[in-house]
Amino acid sequence: MILALAVFVSAIAACGPVDSTPKPLTDKQSVRLTKELSGKVAGEAVNCISDFNGANVIRISDDILLYRVSGRLVYKNTLRGGCPGLANDNDVIVTEQFGSQKCRGDLIKLVDRTTGIQGPVCSLGEFVPYRKNKTAG
Repeated sequence: MILALAVFVSAIAACGPVDSTPKPLTDKQSVRLTKELSGKVAGEAVNCISDFNGANVIRISDDILLYRVSGRLVYKNTLRGGCPGLANDNDVIVTEQFGSQKCRGDLIKLVDRTTGIQGPVCSLGEFVPYRKNKTAG
């Protein structure tokens, strides 16, 4: 058992350091993010949001998710360390959360739609609310 663990750890180390620096947004991703947040003003980040319909999750990039609550409120979440392959929208997002809220530090897994094979496990960051300005119609 210890030998197997040692082999596993050395195999991971042989892969080299993992670069967790977020890649810059592509032009397409920037346009989509701007469109989704247009007319909204950022508020103070919160650690948790109420759980709601998961169908309203928008993948912007490998490190940015948007949670659309309504036309007036969207939460932007910048994942801690990114999530390779998230932007491809090929996999199902499975959230591991504790309680009735999504919180900073909760884990999301990417699972292949066809095979059910689990991909990366990633951690949610803070949730920044973007609200429509009340003075704008």
